[in-house]
Order: sequence, then structure tokens, then C-alpha cells
Amino acid sequence: MASWPRLYRGSKLRGLAAVALFAVMAALFVGAEFGDVAGFPGDASITASIGYAMFNLDGGAVSSEGMLAAFLVIALVLDAAVEGAVFLASRDDDEEGEPIDPVDGGER
Repeated sequence: MASWPRLYRGSKLRGLAAVALFAVMAALFVGAEFGDVAGFPGDASITASIGYAMFNLDGGAVSSEGMLAAFLVIALVLDAAVEGAVFLASRDDDEEGEPIDPVDGGER
């Protein structure tokens, strides 16, 4: 049998703290001032600049920070994920040591 949720009748301190935090964050967000809009130059190739920045090369029309370390870390994590997926998807050999043939549905 399903049980219905019960109304919490304990201390209301956590709820008041959450409302106060929301009020502070809302006041900061509404009162924040942003600078003037700064766009990219009209003849700049943003895609090429991202490619240059990704490999720490000079030559992009838009100045940026290098992202080579982040690119390598992401490449290693994705490689580990693919290898883990292949490992989990591989079938074990059956008892006699013969691999299962997926074409005939595992029949011998």
C-alpha cells in the first residue's frame, strides 16, 4: 500500500535560510551591472580562432587562452570511456573456452 507524504512540522530554520539565500541572490542578480557589449571584429573567423586556441597555436584573429591541456585531458577521459564501454560490451567465453558466435544466436 502506498504511503502519502507527511507534512514536516519540525524547525522552520532551514526553510527560512533557503528563502533568505534566495533573496540575497536575487538582489545581487538584479543589482548587478554589466559592462558595454564587446563583440568580435567583423572579419574575424571565430571557428579558426577556436581551433588555434585549442592547440595553443598563434594565428587566430581573436586573442584567447590556450586550451591544449584541457583538450588532452578530455581526450584521455573519452578514450577511457570508449575502452570501458568496449570492455563491458564484450562477452565472456563460455565454459568450454569457445567464443560464442553472434551470427547463429549462440547456437552451436
